[in-house]
Amino acid sequence: MIERLYIKNQLSFKECDLKFENGLMAFTGPSGAGKSVFMQAILSLFGHGEANASVVEATITDNIDLETFGLENDEINIFKYVKTKSTRYFVNAGSVSKKIMSEISKGFINYLSVRDSEEFENERLITLLDALIGKKTPLHVKEVEEFKELFLEYKKVKEKLEIIEEKERKIEELKEFASFEIAKIDEVSPKIGEDEELMSFKRSLSKKEKIEESLNSANSIFDSESSVSEFLNLIEKDSTFFDESMNELRAIIEDERERLSDLEDQDVESLLERIEKISSLKSRYGSIEEILEYRDKKKQELEEYANISFEKEKLIQSCKEQLDILVQKAETISQRRDKSISILNTKINSYLDMLYMPEVNLLKSEIELNEWGKDFLHVELGRVNIKKISSGEYNRLRLAFIATTSEYLLDSGGVLILDEIDANLSGKESMSVAKVLKQLSQKYQIFAISHQPQLSSQADCHFLVTKDQNQSQVSLLNKEQRIVELARMVSGEEVSSEATVFAQKLLNVI
Repeated sequence: MIERLYIKNQLSFKECDLKFENGLMAFTGPSGAGKSVFMQAILSLFGHGEANASVVEATITDNIDLETFGLENDEINIFKYVKTKSTRYFVNAGSVSKKIMSEISKGFINYLSVRDSEEFENERLITLLDALIGKKTPLHVKEVEEFKELFLEYKKVKEKLEIIEEKERKIEELKEFASFEIAKIDEVSPKIGEDEELMSFKRSLSKKEKIEESLNSANSIFDSESSVSEFLNLIEKDSTFFDESMNELRAIIEDERERLSDLEDQDVESLLERIEKISSLKSRYGSIEEILEYRDKKKQELEEYANISFEKEKLIQSCKEQLDILVQKAETISQRRDKSISILNTKINSYLDMLYMPEVNLLKSEIELNEWGKDFLHVELGRVNIKKISSGEYNRLRLAFIATTSEYLLDSGGVLILDEIDANLSGKESMSVAKVLKQLSQKYQIFAISHQPQLSSQADCHFLVTKDQNQSQVSLLNKEQRIVELARMVSGEEVSSEATVFAQKLLNVI
């Protein structure tokens, strides 16, 4: 539950610091006082809607699974957001994103907007029916979870099969392309380092004449070799260094003469053509290493295409075996649902009877196999389309489903936020809503905005929202103040004695 709530600078609310108890909390006040603004501050704290306040902080005493989100769980958890230039969210001083805040709060914050239809969606209805079955047959819930896991595995295998079948339709084109790419590389058969060697050769060719000319000129140095040796001997200097240098130079010149001779023997056109072919491959695929890697990849693809028929047969067989198991399990699950759907209808209709609503019929039909089995549930309200009933009827219908859900799916804890769920109802209908909410408040902490005295009279705590000079505030009412507020809700600003008496009766004061 929300034990404490602090709001600062939320539109018309300058500052608000409130403490709450378990049970039903009613929020009343004149139109425009700020009731919806107050509720929006709570919702925005938990990642639902835009944040307008500079600070909203709540103390939560429910046992929340924070470890799943990498956060430490304390006995009392502090949820907070701070808005300056940007909005930041915190749980127990740990920073979280708005999305994570929303995911965390999804487990304990329930909000019913004006025309929410979540209660009537197939997934919600199936979950509710399975929970009812699980009360008597715990194995059922486990089998449903196992079915979901098996279906997701089957779905993966089926998707893989579909990919292979798609490949198979294009396989000839893919094989032809891979073979073409391999042949194009094999035609050149580049070797690692060959491109650098060829380019060096090309550079030498371009300098061949200059090298020959320079070589012939440099060769004259040997004409003076004996003179230098004689000079070194005369001055009694060791000539070894000179002899070694001249021998090394002689070897270099000899090597260069052989290389130039080799260049003479080269087919220059073939050499340039090969350089061009390797350059063309490099421009398409990258380095020679990358060219060879690409060739190996294409060869591997050709092998995979050769094995694709075998893999396809294996997947077809796997799909068939998994589908047979799923169909059998779905049938078992569906039979249990058939036997229990009347019990669920009875329970929902017991609440609808309390709420002065006609009976509904929860019907089951068969659809294509999915993770929930083969069943589809939908709600019929006589011959009337649910989408066309009045907002008052719609809210009471939702309330019946929420009350039923609380019996089978909620052990304890959780916060339920309601925005005028008793709008447009008669006094009798409003009181029926109040009584169901009172029953629900044994498991939920309920925050309910109301303009009806009936719901407010049943609240465990009654808060009044007022606005003075464009500033809103919230105050907890004592018994005498509640009588005055209920009377105002009955008769308007000019409170009559009859309205006061009626308010006292609602609160069992007289």
